[in-house]
Amino acid sequence: MARTEVSMSKTETSRTETSRTEIRIGGLGGQGVILCGMVIGKAASIYDGKNATLIQSFGPEARGSACSAQVIVAEGPIDYPYVRQPDVLVLLSRDAYAQFIDQLKPGGLLLYESDLIAPDERLPARARAHGIPATRFAEELGRRLVLNIVMAGFFTGVTGLVPIDTVEKAVRDSVPRGTEDLNLRALRKGYAFGLELVGKGQRSGVA
Repeated sequence: MARTEVSMSKTETSRTETSRTEIRIGGLGGQGVILCGMVIGKAASIYDGKNATLIQSFGPEARGSACSAQVIVAEGPIDYPYVRQPDVLVLLSRDAYAQFIDQLKPGGLLLYESDLIAPDERLPARARAHGIPATRFAEELGRRLVLNIVMAGFFTGVTGLVPIDTVEKAVRDSVPRGTEDLNLRALRKGYAFGLELVGKGQRSGVA
């Protein structure tokens, strides 16, 4: 699989790495896995003053092959950009669940495409799992391809790791011109579903 690394860190400071959150997003080529990771990383680093890195891996085929993104978000400098054991696992396909579920940290958070994935006994001890029919929501909005942005909104609503206004800015900055309105509606759909799921705005967090 090909692998590339992108740093989205703010200006380096003398602080040591603190409050590190490790996120892995997995799915198939064509599901927008990398863009989902890019939006989260941009929201954290460019618009919320944190540090972030993104490492992407993908198979030889543009569509249908395994694809994943590793995102690190931290208050201080990030010395090691690879995900060791994700605090948050965001999965969009059955194959990604099979490949990555064993990596989730005990007590970690699983966010998954509920029409495609059914968590089972492989879910680590004390892990929390929240599902969303992201593909169905995207289709209801008129374009299946925005399922990744639905999932980015869901991530934001459930975790509270980055404020929704920073994610909206990252979406506007990342999607093709002319699709901003559609993608923002997808983001808000996922965000509202996440808030409702975890209950009256009390987010699950990522600790």
